[in-house]
Amino acid sequence: MLSLREQKTQKKKDDIVQSALQMIAEKGYHATTMEDIASNLLMTKGSVYYYFKNKQDLLFQSQKSLLEQSIRNIDDIMQKHLTTAEKLEETMAQHTDYLITERTGFGMGLRPEQFFEGGQLKDIIDLRDTYSSKIDSLIAIGIEEGSFHDVDITIVRNIIVGAMNYVIEWYSPEGTWSQATLARSISSYLKLILVKD
Repeated sequence: MLSLREQKTQKKKDDIVQSALQMIAEKGYHATTMEDIASNLLMTKGSVYYYFKNKQDLLFQSQKSLLEQSIRNIDDIMQKHLTTAEKLEETMAQHTDYLITERTGFGMGLRPEQFFEGGQLKDIIDLRDTYSSKIDSLIAIGIEEGSFHDVDITIVRNIIVGAMNYVIEWYSPEGTWSQATLARSISSYLKLILVKD
């Protein structure tokens, strides 16, 4: 449990990240400066540097946070008293819903090699691999118990994750379906790839 001070610090960092990602989405990564980010929040540039070393660190921390939360989401689902098929559907719905909610951040993270290198790139790739391995494990359990078709796990996982991630390219909040309803619908279609009748 975070202390009140830690909660305030985290809230401030989250505000800075959201502002930065919004500006980067509008102006582009290279055209956005730390001064722009600070000005948008009515903060001094020095105040932003108190929380982040530079723009690169800000982007890295935001991507790291998104992936760590994604891992926590699937871990929470795996602890629920659900069938494997229900856990798969819940995982996909959660993934899609979170993706839409944080679409700007996730959109920038689809090709991490464009923004990161060295240790930062390795950390992001490792987190992505951890998340993928958890989906792989879920699929493997379903195959072993006979509720899923016997498939190539890596190929099917890439198809499913790719389909979910592409949602940020076409989703519109002005659409007729709510975000949650859309996420549920997508997960129910995608589970048909694996779940036996």
